[in-house]
Amino acid sequence: MHTENLDAWKHEHVFGQDEVAPGERRTLVVALLTASFMVVEIAGGLLYGSMALLADGLHMGSHAVALGIAVLAYVYARRRARDARFSFGSGKVNALGGFAGALLLAVFALLMAWESVERVLFPTPIAFDQAIAVAVLGLLVNGISVFVLGAHDHDHDHDHNLRSATLHVFADALTSLTAIVALLAGKFWGANWLDPVMGIVGALLVARWSLGLLRETASVLLDFQAPEQVRREVREAIEGDDDRVSDLHVWSIGPGVRAACISVVSHRPQSPDAYRRRLPARLGLRHVTVEVHRCPGSPPRATAA
Repeated sequence: MHTENLDAWKHEHVFGQDEVAPGERRTLVVALLTASFMVVEIAGGLLYGSMALLADGLHMGSHAVALGIAVLAYVYARRRARDARFSFGSGKVNALGGFAGALLLAVFALLMAWESVERVLFPTPIAFDQAIAVAVLGLLVNGISVFVLGAHDHDHDHDHNLRSATLHVFADALTSLTAIVALLAGKFWGANWLDPVMGIVGALLVARWSLGLLRETASVLLDFQAPEQVRREVREAIEGDDDRVSDLHVWSIGPGVRAACISVVSHRPQSPDAYRRRLPARLGLRHVTVEVHRCPGSPPRATAA
């Protein structure tokens, strides 16, 4: 067989990763919005002498950095989609961006907890009116950001980069909301202690979010097997008559994209393409390798005369 005849059997490993991802533009808008309001909060904290505003502005700055990482991950994955050095395309850059964002979220939670405990031990005066006004504005900005990202969009099920960005926005919103509650309680009832206590509660919740995302993204980066339900559907689709799946590996190679390596044993084996056609499209299997084995002692397949 001449080398040029092999071209018909070759295929790309891009899997649509060279296209602009649904969450890329939305994440960029939210990153710019977050960075802009970060400047407002830091300036307000310095102008009004409010440590609460300054701290919230610095917290928002950490989220702006995380959102920037998410944007860079989208751009890098898209521009490197055809880079032959990636065995299955650049889809895992998305998970890597989500993992980095989750790490920053965990660091943010630790800083929140540290600062809150410090304020319990060493209370500081608060400029209530100015702090409340900026916190309310911050919550409004977070609400707009959630709307832009599309918190209930189905893309979140597979796009870890987008989910990381959304969790950072939710963490910002949680910080603003707890700050408003605490500041109102401090202003009208003198419960200044509630501000750091709410900070500790918020830090615990943010830590829980970050750990969940770390587990999910790490499972993609380490090539964990796909969920049992997916593997079961693959087996049920392939196995029929005396066809049996002897070895099965299904793993994620990008947002909503999976690869599979399937070993089939049969007395009357079909062609690899015949087994591939049995797989449901909804499983997102874009790169499937089928290895076919004939059971020992089985008669060869009958061929047409």
